[in-house]
Amino acid sequence: MDKIERLQQLVDESHNIVFFGGAGVSTESGIPDFRSVDGLYSQRFRYPPEEMLSHTFFVEHTADFYDFYRQKMICPEAKPNPAHLQLAELEKAGKLKAVITQNIDGLHQVAGSKRVLELHGSVLRNYCQRCGKPHGIETILASEGIPHCVCGGVIKPDVVLYEEGLDQQILEDSVQYISAADVLIVGGTSLVVYPAAGLIRYYRGKKLVLINRAQTGYDDQAHLLLDESIGKVFAQLKI
Repeated sequence: MDKIERLQQLVDESHNIVFFGGAGVSTESGIPDFRSVDGLYSQRFRYPPEEMLSHTFFVEHTADFYDFYRQKMICPEAKPNPAHLQLAELEKAGKLKAVITQNIDGLHQVAGSKRVLELHGSVLRNYCQRCGKPHGIETILASEGIPHCVCGGVIKPDVVLYEEGLDQQILEDSVQYISAADVLIVGGTSLVVYPAAGLIRYYRGKKLVLINRAQTGYDDQAHLLLDESIGKVFAQLKI
């Protein structure tokens, strides 16, 4: 039995699957990751990307933040790939209980997933720092320089920047789903960004599936390890 067949068997036999994903899930949709050879951290900018995506930089250099943010963090033309689409089908089939994602692109929801826990927020949501009014991504795309609300307040993306803490309720919900899962599928993440990466420690089952092109610190704990494109893997599953 090859690895895809073994994964198919796990999926067929389970009705309590949880998926935990990172940037690698969306690279096949044309969205760059951070740490690969061609990722954002390998490109040259006026400031380091991790500095430009910090809370301090947003406050002190808001215009420069938005120049980078519009150029590199928003990909309105991106479409869900087979991984997003198949996960949505797994949820419809009653097998997948939740998608827990480190991504901020909103592609899981576009694909049809309903229960998505976004650890780092979403570019699709924005809010006025003065009055709290919500704004869609269209507001950011249509604006130039620093986007402002009708009240005059500065609009901020609803994404977790460096120096900002993760939403505690989302973390707690993620822990509950992972700890109760029968099968935990982890894909497209290097599992080095904490506290998100630490969530995998709460998995109590014996059916950990890792789908990643690079090694992770959890490879030796995996029941099934697939060193392949996550979209290619999910495209072969029958749901």
